Amino acid sequence: MAYRGPAYGLSREVQSKIDKKYDPELEERLVKWIVKQCGVSEPEPGKAGFQNWLKDGCVLGELINSLYASNKPLKTIKGSTMAFKQMEQIAVFLKAAEDYGVTKTDMFQTVDLFEGKDLAAVQRTLMALGSLAVTKENGCYKGDPSWFHKKAQENRREFSDEQLSEGKNVIGLQMGTNKGASQAGMTGYGLPRQIINNP
Repeated sequence: MAYRGPAYGLSREVQSKIDKKYDPELEERLVKWIVKQCGVSEPEPGKAGFQNWLKDGCVLGELINSLYASNKPLKTIKGSTMAFKQMEQIAVFLKAAEDYGVTKTDMFQTVDLFEGKDLAAVQRTLMALGSLAVTKENGCYKGDPSWFHKKAQENRREFSDEQLSEGKNVIGLQMGTNKGASQAGMTGYGLPRQIINNP
């Protein structure tokens, strides 16, 4: 990648705010999960070690493949020193994660990881992926279920036609009510407020 040099002014402020969102404790939890899930070796501790560990896309590929019992989404995972190949591997992971169920709003961009622009976004994507894996309960998730929150499940309700017609006769409180409403104590509009000063 092209050398951009140091950032100044507003660019530095923006990058500083993005960097503050990175959570070292979350990094530890994600590393524990990925190591347990994939059986890969741990990275060097710290933000730079985390980025370098995931940067070539191989660990990410192993992670997404480990969440499937069969029909693995990534057929081949090859390490490469070429930047283009590494970025391509990250993009393939992102597509597979989206197919797994991670929403587009939870996804990071390839440059966020490859150039280290927003590693907090990478953490958010991996958290969303972990939450989906815990929620699916298909036996592919390895690790402590308390590491991730379960996603909300659909709770479909079935009502009979009779129940639905009864509901049409009820006025909900969101419509407003006039119970207890009165004009007691109101004065006519336009009259001055009466202030009595008792000595």
